[in-house]
Amino acid sequence: MSFSTVDTMTDSKSTQSSTSTKTKDNNVRVGVGVLVQHPKTPNRVYAGLRKGSHGAGLLALPGGHLEMLESWEDCAKREVEEETGLIITESPKFAHVTNDPMPSEDKHYVTIFMTAKCSNEADGPVNLEPHKCEGWSSYSWDELQQISRGEREGLSIFGPLQHLLEEAPPIVLDFLGVTK
Repeated sequence: MSFSTVDTMTDSKSTQSSTSTKTKDNNVRVGVGVLVQHPKTPNRVYAGLRKGSHGAGLLALPGGHLEMLESWEDCAKREVEEETGLIITESPKFAHVTNDPMPSEDKHYVTIFMTAKCSNEADGPVNLEPHKCEGWSSYSWDELQQISRGEREGLSIFGPLQHLLEEAPPIVLDFLGVTK
């Protein structure tokens, strides 16, 4: 039932349901996180500190919401370019998926992780959305693991990336040249 259908109902039970539905999003959202390989140091990926949204102050990969009828690959390319100015050279590849309930924020995401390489290797990422991100740096898998374990003061990991680090999928480890 769409919001417009619910809004047009007149009995009090339907009106109450409509009000509570509008104040709390009960839908699981789809996010896409992109492991963008540093072109000169292929064992590193770009991440930045989130701001102005859920997960503010936490380290996250470039990415965002999957739009209606958008492919995962197109979402990965769009989000990376919008946020960092980096252009993805090859089609991004599926790497992993995580289930990311965020009860303290009344949110629940399924996050699709993609791997990607960028073409503008002379340029680093540019912070094109300063209202959403503090800036971009590159990190190795080991550095992200240290941050995830609380071994790097002042840095913490955004939930979906934390789950990826805990699950350590082989395809991601291979992409970053991590030996087990």
